[in-house]
Amino acid sequence: MERTFCMIKPEGVQRGLIGEILARIERRGYRIVALKMLRLTPELAARHYAEHEGKPFYQDLIEHITSGPVVAMVLEGPGVIAALRQMMGKTNPLEAAPGTIRGDYAIDLGHNIIHGSDSPASAAREIDLFFTAVELEG
Repeated sequence: MERTFCMIKPEGVQRGLIGEILARIERRGYRIVALKMLRLTPELAARHYAEHEGKPFYQDLIEHITSGPVVAMVLEGPGVIAALRQMMGKTNPLEAAPGTIRGDYAIDLGHNIIHGSDSPASAAREIDLFFTAVELEG
């Protein structure tokens, strides 16, 4: 079974979209292996967005993701990485198709509601950043 990391960003939490997003994931048939609400520290945010360090938008990413609580989760199921990316829609909500999470709820590129790992390697790295082995048991 494939696993991926998913995070509802501060604007999704603030706007009360947690239940809607979780329902979409569960209706699709994927299992939520682990789930928690937390507020990212600047250090954790920097590790999460390490590949963007040095880019012009990096500081905005860090400030945004640490601005409020997020919901982090690990999802499991066949093809879950690609399927979640499809469910989320394009990164820029203006280009995201209606029916996708971003197409239905996101406002702009800087506030696009949700993050999902883009490959097995990033899924493993991000899961390890946010969850301990004990939290993933069961």
